[in-house]
Amino acid sequence: MAFKQKLANVTGLKPSLIPSSYQILGDIMLLKVPNATQAEKNKIARGAMLLLPYVRSVCEIKEVKGELRQPAVKLIAGERTETIHTENNVKYHLDVSKIMFSKGNLNERQRLIKKIKKDETIVDMFAGIGYFSLPIAKHTKAKKIVAIEKNLDAFRFLKNNIQLNNLTNVQTIWGDCKDFAKSVTNFADRIIMGYFPDTEEFLPYAVRIAKNNAIVHFHNIYSAKDLWKKPLKQIEEACSQQSCGFEVLEKKKVKSYKPGVFHVVVDFKIIKE
Repeated sequence: MAFKQKLANVTGLKPSLIPSSYQILGDIMLLKVPNATQAEKNKIARGAMLLLPYVRSVCEIKEVKGELRQPAVKLIAGERTETIHTENNVKYHLDVSKIMFSKGNLNERQRLIKKIKKDETIVDMFAGIGYFSLPIAKHTKAKKIVAIEKNLDAFRFLKNNIQLNNLTNVQTIWGDCKDFAKSVTNFADRIIMGYFPDTEEFLPYAVRIAKNNAIVHFHNIYSAKDLWKKPLKQIEEACSQQSCGFEVLEKKKVKSYKPGVFHVVVDFKIIKE
């Protein structure tokens, strides 16, 4: 029997009120229940914890908003919103009420790990709590990862997660990646731009940071009708501003963001000579 039906049976609620999907981070369940009353939400949360005893808290997530990608989360049942989530042998300590975490990006994190070469210097322009930086440091022979994060809450968890995973090759910077880019040039072998929307605004800074033949992993969201013309034009314009060329290596959809809109990534090489 599907979990949705089991939850409907336990709570006595109509299946239409029960969410079809949910996400579990560590021992916290995140779900969307837009059509339920508070009393019904309480029943759903208690029922979920009864069916899944390892779940210690249930939270309602409404949206992720703003430049700093902060989630709108409300605790329905349980006592806390902090947890430690383990993925691919990497531990992520986070507070789900302050920090977003997309398990839908797991395949992208694994794909990126396979591309890292020995002794690379990598800049993670939007590091968050270490979504990409931690698994790269844990599972590759990269020489150095510079992890930049503007959100102070995320930055604190990033610092803690580096210690939690016993990593020694990650340098952290609290601040705007644009400021870092203004202070260096021809610095990185690989640049990760794991942020959206409006990531194209940061492309000229990524190009500046890049060494000749550096690889950039450019993430953004686009409507289906704009693929792949729009992202490639944005890359071309950024490279033109910095008087360099580029070569597209790979482009792929990471996941559906909403109907007709996709989170995508374009891997491209910077050519400066």
